[in-house]
Amino acid sequence: MNIGQDPMNQALQKLSHTWQHIQGFLFPMMREEIGELTAKQMLLVNVLEFAKLEEHIPYAGRYPGRPAEDRTAMARAFVAKVVYDMATTRILLDRLQSDPTIRRICGWERKAEVPSESTFSRAFAEFADSRLPERVHQALIEQHLGEQVVGHISRDSTAIEARERPEKKAAPVEKKPKKRGRPKKGEERPKEPTRLERQGAGQPLSEMIAELPAACNVGTKKNSKGYKTSWTGYKLHIDAADGGIPVSCLLTSASLHDSQAAIPLAEITHGRVTSLYDLMDAAYDAPQIKAHSLSLGHVPIIDPNPRSKA
Repeated sequence: MNIGQDPMNQALQKLSHTWQHIQGFLFPMMREEIGELTAKQMLLVNVLEFAKLEEHIPYAGRYPGRPAEDRTAMARAFVAKVVYDMATTRILLDRLQSDPTIRRICGWERKAEVPSESTFSRAFAEFADSRLPERVHQALIEQHLGEQVVGHISRDSTAIEARERPEKKAAPVEKKPKKRGRPKKGEERPKEPTRLERQGAGQPLSEMIAELPAACNVGTKKNSKGYKTSWTGYKLHIDAADGGIPVSCLLTSASLHDSQAAIPLAEITHGRVTSLYDLMDAAYDAPQIKAHSLSLGHVPIIDPNPRSKA
């Protein structure tokens, strides 16, 4: 384990070998095969070469008529959709039909080989269910940062707008009326623990994540100027290492408070890298979050929240 060096520099050193391979071998070979590449096409090739999607798509024969390489090609097309910021699968398909270079980068030689929109939709749903992007990201972090000591983990969230209808609020569940008056001497009235209390009490990570709402809804938060802004969609909770390298992420409903994702996010990060300090803003000022950070051997540095009881 390496201590005292900037993890960003060490990660770049590890990536340099792959980069030299891309620059010195892959790009020249592709120029001979398909001609000059645009800057965007080169970016796509770089992302695909670093991600190595084919290593994370095991083929179990579950897809009649679709060989393994076709599933990999669709995963590559999924990356192309993100790199080119295509809003819909239809736009992606039109581009694959009209742009032979992107089509060949993804893995199809002829237009007729490109699957239908419905097949793409099923494949994209499958990639989401199997958490393919998360597994690829985890492998990259463990490969390039797993042996380093990260000085600081910065925890925060960002809004993710979506072109979806927000989920309707469920009807409130009727609660049993509380017993009035003070409890009798020796009487203990059970109190339902909050989500944060359950997490802080050692709840398994899988249960923590399962309890976090993930449906599209409306979120509101204050911006840097102190004004409230709202959006429809989701919220991406991120733990970033020094240099802004995202170590772990959790996608939840937009309305979820940042503090509710802090402990599961910290657990995921702890399983991937060794870090020293946890940096958080006032939204994370809760005794359970501080205690959990200390239990991992970290030093929590959290902006005080004037409304916090801690």
